[in-house]
Amino acid sequence: MGKLLNSKKASMLFKEDTESTYFVDKTALLDELLPIIDPNVQANDSISDGAENRSGRSGKYICITRPRRFGKSVAANMIAAYFGKGRDTRPVFDRLAVSSRNWYQAHINQHNVIHIAFNSLPADCVSYRQYIRRISRRLMTDLMQAYPDAGIQEDDALWDALNDILEYETEDVKFIFVLDEWDFIFHRDFVTDKDRAEYIDFLSSLLKDQPYVELAYMTGILPIAKYSSGSELNMFLEYTMASEERFSEFFGFSESEVDILFDRYRSLTEHPKVTREGLRTWYNGYHTKGGGHVYNPHSIVASLTNNNLGNYWTSAGPYDEIFYYIRHNTAEVRNDLARMVSGIPVRANVREYAAVSMNLSTRDEIFSAMVVYGFLSYENGRVSIPNRELMDKFDHMLQKEPSLGYIHQLAQKSEQMLKATLEQDTASMLEILEFAHNTEVPLLSYNQESDLTAVVNLVYLSARDFYRMEREDKAGIGYVDFIFYPETDRHADGIILELKVDDTPEEALRQIRDKKYALKFEGKLGEERRYTGRILGVGIAYDKVKKVHACKIEVLREAIG
Repeated sequence: MGKLLNSKKASMLFKEDTESTYFVDKTALLDELLPIIDPNVQANDSISDGAENRSGRSGKYICITRPRRFGKSVAANMIAAYFGKGRDTRPVFDRLAVSSRNWYQAHINQHNVIHIAFNSLPADCVSYRQYIRRISRRLMTDLMQAYPDAGIQEDDALWDALNDILEYETEDVKFIFVLDEWDFIFHRDFVTDKDRAEYIDFLSSLLKDQPYVELAYMTGILPIAKYSSGSELNMFLEYTMASEERFSEFFGFSESEVDILFDRYRSLTEHPKVTREGLRTWYNGYHTKGGGHVYNPHSIVASLTNNNLGNYWTSAGPYDEIFYYIRHNTAEVRNDLARMVSGIPVRANVREYAAVSMNLSTRDEIFSAMVVYGFLSYENGRVSIPNRELMDKFDHMLQKEPSLGYIHQLAQKSEQMLKATLEQDTASMLEILEFAHNTEVPLLSYNQESDLTAVVNLVYLSARDFYRMEREDKAGIGYVDFIFYPETDRHADGIILELKVDDTPEEALRQIRDKKYALKFEGKLGEERRYTGRILGVGIAYDKVKKVHACKIEVLREAIG
């Protein structure tokens, strides 16, 4: 056992994970790796229904890239804990799905594993040299202790030492490399471009074309091979969420996995406050290459543990992480931001390599980076804001960042718009809408329904702090329906809003009545009413010829009780 070679750390961390209330067994990931290590493993040994033997298709260099907190480190610890010789982990894995595999006993704790968490820094680290020397020194110490007769010198290069061990031993000695958060160092302020190039060379020298490599499993946020300028790391096969289907099921939670966790939560929680629909609204929305939907796993576990829906994923201020990516070109992306905040996907040419550039300038580069880092979701050539958790961040940015121009100005007016609506003050509502018109908002051409939706969302942006805004229906060209469900106070007024072009607010209200939208606020038969406040019908019309708005509000139901 050592610090990096066959260490106990990964097995201890994974054991803790398995003892968590909301642990999800992802040991089927090992089924993808065993055919690489053991060519005798056949497809019918799989623990995954319908899983395929991929030994003929995959190499021994694998790079998994996902946004942060999507389960990369848990999987890396699991791989190191299963294969590594450092500790007997059968008591942990015997309870998991992998224990049913034919090869389970033959490979558990039978391999040399070098497990490096690249997100660990030396004390008072101020240079790349300190960082990489710590890693090299710790691994070299392990190798010298494990193979004292191999003639290794302390100042040897790691790859020379590993090859000396291979030459010294009577049997071939190979190592499984589990390298977590490979790109961590690129985000440190003290790292220069020269340092980055040296780091890529370090990884290449350690891994590429080396006979002692049994498997190299690497994780990070940035696609690894795209960061190297040439062929240094071209041996890696990259598996990203947006471009590759393989490995998708092992990172993030699927619908069925969240169903299981939610049932567990309901059975264990005395007064559950989280709903299944709430989990879907707040944390779903990511897409895999195969068309699957993925939940943010960290947020799901935190929400169920805390018995509360909230923002658990982003760790910085209200909007600064998001604004970092768009600050160089707010003019080009702000119209798209307005549409995405309205729930409307926009077309984008997403190229994941663009995310490695720190000088993002074009629209597609900006959106590419935001997809890689998890701020946007990508599907079928369009990007979108994945869920409520991220939507809250975008909302804050629109309300706080003046450089966003007209979007910021309309968002600033949104509190006044909500107040005027609840007070049935149509004059103030019209004043705000005319303000929107006078700002020469590009979206106010109302040439397409999506533009109309975007403007309504902007002028009611602050309502999301108190309401769940849903776009309920779209029937025909030129109007959109919205329903505002009270979230923080079930006694608050509900709002049904319909906007029409070249028609009257009276016609909008008639549409609301005919569709019986007020029934949306009624509970199911026999259930307690969820909403007891008034229900307001709001009709907003726009005359494209005269370029004026008209508003009318009607009480569809008085408050109950």
